[in-house]
Amino acid sequence: MFWVRAWTYLGKKQPGGIMHLQENTILITGGSSGIGLELACRLQEKGNTVIVCGRSREKLEKAEARNPHLIPYACDISNEVDCIAMVNWIEAQYPSLNMLINNAAIVHATSFMDDDGMLKKAAAEIDTNLMGPIRLAKLFYPLLLRQASGLLINVTTGLIYAPRAAYPIYNATKAALHAFTQVLRIQLADAPVRIVEVQFPAVDTPWHLGNPPPIAIPVEDAVTQMLDGLAKGREEIRVGGVKLLYGLSRVAPAFALRKINQL
Repeated sequence: MFWVRAWTYLGKKQPGGIMHLQENTILITGGSSGIGLELACRLQEKGNTVIVCGRSREKLEKAEARNPHLIPYACDISNEVDCIAMVNWIEAQYPSLNMLINNAAIVHATSFMDDDGMLKKAAAEIDTNLMGPIRLAKLFYPLLLRQASGLLINVTTGLIYAPRAAYPIYNATKAALHAFTQVLRIQLADAPVRIVEVQFPAVDTPWHLGNPPPIAIPVEDAVTQMLDGLAKGREEIRVGGVKLLYGLSRVAPAFALRKINQL
């Protein structure tokens, strides 16, 4: 049955058209800093109701100070109980929610075999970067389905095409999320909920702990490109250098892998 559905999906013209970015009710995980916060502010300024979710109450307070119109909610998306509580709260307080943006992620730059705490770190990344989005997609789907137009956005990275050796688990979680997003798009081809993936390059945000790579692009540029792709109705948005990395990975995968690890 799955293969029949996949073949049907790939054989027909995919949905496109303009995506309306005004008057939505939106939840952004990891929305208290970096890409998530910049995106939250830009979407709020367009006339959307934006809820930002994050683990750190201090960061949420800073986000609210930057834009008092944002709605903060403290939640650790790696925790199932926290996620269920957030879904119940949003269903009660903001039943018009029609857009979920799975943006939150953590990373450990470390040596897999030399790090004695590696397995604990790996579990934390898998729970946050992969199980978190999967869990929220499942829990929020009934609410998204009730709206006139629902949208689920999963944020990944260009490293799904050529992994960076410094991040032994992060690459794998994002590659898995990429595959999950593709499958979900096929399975929900006939549903009124659209599935979008945004693949970011290195972006100059606090995620890099004050040491962004030279190729990192400004967060404002990254979000602008994402919003442009959404407005055009794209379902797979490759931001900045991800376009080049994608092409290289197709024609010269070994070269792409070598170059990404020389940066």
